[in-house]
Amino acid sequence: MESIEKLSEWYLNDQLFFDKTLQKLRYKTIRSYFKGETCLEIAPAEGITTSSLKDDFKTLHIIEASLNLLKEIPNYPNVDKFHSMIEDFNPPIQYDFVLMDHILEHIENPIEVLKKVRTFLKPCSLLMIGVPNARSFHRLAAVKMGFLKSIYELNDRDAELGHYRVYNFESLIADAQAAGLNVIEKRIMKQFIVRKVLISFNFLQPHKLKIINL
Repeated sequence: MESIEKLSEWYLNDQLFFDKTLQKLRYKTIRSYFKGETCLEIAPAEGITTSSLKDDFKTLHIIEASLNLLKEIPNYPNVDKFHSMIEDFNPPIQYDFVLMDHILEHIENPIEVLKKVRTFLKPCSLLMIGVPNARSFHRLAAVKMGFLKSIYELNDRDAELGHYRVYNFESLIADAQAAGLNVIEKRIMKQFIVRKVLISFNFLQPHKLKIINL
């Protein structure tokens, strides 16, 4: 937990206005996928997205491994806060919608964690996942300019934020499949449906997974 609390200092003291703005924009892009009355937000940091999610669901649960960050989130009437690692969390209910935005890159064993998260879902519920995109414009430009040897190389900011990896589209699907999620349909506009997973990809945006628990 010590390393997690150290990382929390970045969110509380060093996070840029740009980073916070991106979180608000990501919320707007996923809002149309919300369903049901119960939601679990995994690792909300200081709760920027939480402040909006609370108005979209009757019941919102959040789990955050950093106690410092969890204390920053107000005590909303319909929000229950849990101080826990994902691997140790035993939810009191199952959820209609689970949000896991920019979490997998921080996890050493993402496949095992995805398997755990699947147990949090009701039948026919949804899991939305966002991860950094190795093929983002700034990474492609950094390789061209010689700042990175490869789009998959972790930079100083990645190290500062505790990233183990960045994802490309194929590696994201591979982790989903290894967790028991199989691609069953491909759609236009670079959207893909997989068994229990809808993956949306935009060249300039992070990868997004929408997992449908059938």
